[in-house]
Formats: sequence, C-alpha cells, structure tokens
Amino acid sequence: MTDTQLTQPRRGRRAAATRDDVLNAATYRYLRGRRVDVQAIAADLGLGRTTIYRWFGSRDDLIGEVIVRAAAPLLADARAGASGAGGQALLDTFDRFNRSLAAAPALRQFVESEREAALRVITSGAGNVQPRMVAMIAELIAAEVSAGDYRPPVEISTLGYAIVRLAEAFLFNDAVAGMRGDVDRLRDVEAAILGVGSGPVGPT
Repeated sequence: MTDTQLTQPRRGRRAAATRDDVLNAATYRYLRGRRVDVQAIAADLGLGRTTIYRWFGSRDDLIGEVIVRAAAPLLADARAGASGAGGQALLDTFDRFNRSLAAAPALRQFVESEREAALRVITSGAGNVQPRMVAMIAELIAAEVSAGDYRPPVEISTLGYAIVRLAEAFLFNDAVAGMRGDVDRLRDVEAAILGVGSGPVGPT
C-alpha cells in the first residue's frame, strides 16, 4: 500500500463510508506512526463506533487487518528479490522479509508505543495476523515443493507455523533472552529448521 493509493480520510462522508474506507483510514494512521483511534476514525468518516466494531470485531482485529495489509507487499517483494531455488530461495525470502519487518518504522512505532496490545495483535493464534502470516508462509513453501525444488522436513503447515513463531520470538518477544532484533541469528535458526545452509546474508 503506497501513499498514492491512500488519501487522507475526509470528514463528512456520512452516507458513503464503507468498510474499506475504515481500513484505509486505519492504514493511513498506522503508516504514519499515529494511534489507530477507532473513535477518531468513526468521527472522520461519519460512522458510529458500533458500525466499525460490527465490521471488524474489535480494535485489535482492525489493527490486525492493517498489519497484514502492510506486511503482504513486503513479503511479495522479499520473494521477488530472493535468489536460488527450493530451501535456499525460501531462506532468502524469509530473511529479506524479516529484515523488512525489523526496519519498518510503523511496526516499530506500534510495538514501542503499545507493546502489550502489539504482542496481543501480532502473536495471538486467536487473532488475524498470525494465522494469515502462517498461511502466506506455507503457501510459499508449498510452491517450492510443487516445483520439485524442496522437500520439507515436516508437514508444510507445521513448518510454516514454526517459521512464523520463530520470527515473532526474534522480532518482538524475547528481549530478556537477548534475541529481539537479532536478524542474523534468526536467519541461522531458520536455515536449520528449513534444512539448508545459512548462506550469505541478504540485504539490510
């Protein structure tokens, strides 16, 4: 999602505001490091908060939709820029993606300013971020398997889940263990899980 695809929410859209308008407004705020304030978004769009909650379920779920929306093109770019085939291509993809997430200003701002909510939104299996990220990662693994370039050490869905959970630990969770933000070590562990050599480190 680029700035040209998002315009600042306008006030007074009393009859026309839609679910997509809410998502656009929330994305606009998120990408600029602003709090995703449901009351403010509702006022901007001329909606009641109950309408937004009916569409998205909760503030957490709305933010989750925004995070997935922002992460999806980063993953696509990582896959497009990855080199090699099979497990090496997967490792390079995941490494590039992890580095993009670690460097994403909006994501860093959200985690720093609302740490408890951020961990809940990003890492909860009951939310909409983790399951969708697992599905996207598993889809990439399945594509390499279907091409005959990779033989996963475990079931694809299990491997996808492990890759996502590992990234969560290194990028968001385990500051006490000294792991958070250590994308080089994350790459090494992902290489071990994928069953490939770690190889050269991708671009930062």
